[in-house]
Amino acid sequence: MILSPSLLSADFGSLEQTLKDLENSGLSWVHWDVMDGLFVPNITFGQHVIKMLRPKSKLFFDVHLMIEKPERYLEDFKKAGADMLVIHAEATNHIQRTLAEIRRLGMRAGLALNPATPLNVCEYVLDDTDMILLMSVNPGFGGQSFIPATYEKIRTLRKMLGSRKCHIQIDGGVTPENTKELCKAGADVLVSGSAFFAYPPFDVRHRAFQKEAI
Repeated sequence: MILSPSLLSADFGSLEQTLKDLENSGLSWVHWDVMDGLFVPNITFGQHVIKMLRPKSKLFFDVHLMIEKPERYLEDFKKAGADMLVIHAEATNHIQRTLAEIRRLGMRAGLALNPATPLNVCEYVLDDTDMILLMSVNPGFGGQSFIPATYEKIRTLRKMLGSRKCHIQIDGGVTPENTKELCKAGADVLVSGSAFFAYPPFDVRHRAFQKEAI
């Protein structure tokens, strides 16, 4: 299991130090929640912040675009240093084209689905994705409660993927307490924000998640 801490719940005033602390605590991924105030009712950071911090960190930059028409900014995020770019199925009319372009630019491509979005939306683009992100809360703000119906959605998606080498990422309400059940259902990348950053030190909290993974 890969843990990708969400910087949405970190101290925005000390992101450089946070990245260093995550790396020193044995983390390998970090999750960037990019929000535009349109697709979701919140605004966070964008490609310019990521670009400034990219030279400061060796972490895998897992960039989640919660923005309208993400195809407008793919090259910007490539230049900023994103390793993985995740777009929302609900935010573009051209899912396959956008995923293909992300890969063409040299990044890994991910597709995110909101809680009420059915899995058949991604059925014909599974070969174009390196990761499917299932939102287990409604996107926009941290600290929300996990939606239990996500477990069945994970199990169904894992069957759909078959032998494909495609990650299943869960974002929203992820804690050490539900990590075991999430991994058992078929998830292999977990995003945690408030349930991670509110419990320092990071190395101890990381081990708490890893202990529950199967």
